[in-house]
Amino acid sequence: MLVAGTDTSAATIIWAMIALIANPSAVKKVQVKFRESVGEKSIVSEYNVQNLRYFKAVIKETFRLYPPVPLLVARETMQNSMLEGYEIKPKTIDYVSAWAIGRDPDIWESSEEFIPERFLNNDIDYKSQDFELIPFGAVRRGCPGRALSVANVELVLSNLFYAFDWELPRGMKREDIDTDVLPGIIPHKKNTMVPCS
Repeated sequence: MLVAGTDTSAATIIWAMIALIANPSAVKKVQVKFRESVGEKSIVSEYNVQNLRYFKAVIKETFRLYPPVPLLVARETMQNSMLEGYEIKPKTIDYVSAWAIGRDPDIWESSEEFIPERFLNNDIDYKSQDFELIPFGAVRRGCPGRALSVANVELVLSNLFYAFDWELPRGMKREDIDTDVLPGIIPHKKNTMVPCS
């Protein structure tokens, strides 16, 4: 559970930073809300994060576009079933792609765009009851490290955006952002955003 809640958190934080930095208006909204809510304190606490709807929408949108584990743990069917006209035999191994569901244009308008506002006017959540957004799996077979992972992501991101002003490096455009991924179960970014000099 510790590994599931920390390694995935680290990858998610990087992807959230990339998505936000590529969307300066989203960065400003997050920072203004945090600075209004927290005031002159030195760090953001869990209490401060709870009432920030836009920040929660940013987290959901990050999980939609960059699920911590894009291909969920395989399952085996127990009995004959029908799904949209297809017969599924017992002992069939099923793989569910949280990545494909999160980017499905039949479910999400502008599915490839980072638009946190889409979560402000609906009740879709990542806590496994809404099958449009299942970055941690669903219902009884959801990830046991979900709560730890979400808390890590929220606290680290909130403190990074409260304490620092983030933007793309001078001369770099949104289109220049490299989003190559290392092979593996958890989608870590392949290259650092800015080469060290």
